[in-house]
Amino acid sequence: MSVPKQMNLIEYTAAGGPEVLHLGQGEVPQPARQEVLIRVQAAGVNRPDILQRMGRYPLPADASPILGLEVAGEVVALGAEVQGVALGDKVCALTNGGGYAQYCRVPMGQVLPWPKGFDAISAAALPETFFTVWANLFQMGRLRPGETVLVHGGTSGIGTTALQLAREFGAHVYVTVGSEVKVAACLKLGAEVAINYREQQFEVVVAERTSGRGVDVVLDIIGAKYFDRNLTSLAKDGRLVIVGTMGGNVVEQFNLGRVQAKRLSIMGSTMRPRSAVTVSVASSYSTR
Repeated sequence: MSVPKQMNLIEYTAAGGPEVLHLGQGEVPQPARQEVLIRVQAAGVNRPDILQRMGRYPLPADASPILGLEVAGEVVALGAEVQGVALGDKVCALTNGGGYAQYCRVPMGQVLPWPKGFDAISAAALPETFFTVWANLFQMGRLRPGETVLVHGGTSGIGTTALQLAREFGAHVYVTVGSEVKVAACLKLGAEVAINYREQQFEVVVAERTSGRGVDVVLDIIGAKYFDRNLTSLAKDGRLVIVGTMGGNVVEQFNLGRVQAKRLSIMGSTMRPRSAVTVSVASSYSTR
């Protein structure tokens, strides 16, 4: 499969707004032993991309300086140790940067089949939120069927993904949103309770709807602003999973006795600093 030596890409030379982005050229990256090279048809736009463009998102040492954390496209080159992916496969992928370009190299463990019925734009918008929600809500947060989860930012990318996955895996889903239009949207997606935080205190609604028990898991993108109220909303053995700090990242003080009394777990993560997972991604299903 023919691959050129040069490619078009979107770059910026100074931090700022969207106006700093411009078309540039660079060398086509070469896949390492456990990487694939994807000819990009569409790239997702995520909050870390925006923060990086604004100069507020420090890059990991091994990350591409090119923006773009998720793509959809066609596999055009394979590293020597890649298994389960073939030339010509249509895929979507979580990248280590580099998505705003014609070609992007990606560790094979971060590649997913292009979902049936998806166009390129829809496929490119899938990996970042699905990887994030799966790693945090299900692996770290250990959400189980029959449990209740409170998801902040219910109509965000993370929120809609968490809502739908939790619903499909048999959890009861509560969400917070900022308007009645968003309340209706989340209820349509399957939320059992949608709370307009501009009109109601979510911890009060949680207490009322759970008869004072609280929820088993909170998936939070707000951070410090909601921290104490999240603890109030959790049931015994509850888990607070922090994936964003839009409301601040420093909590001045909180009562550790509440954590002890409820046996709470507080955890959080970001996706980008994680090591690449070197696994075969298509051994049990085919994208062709």
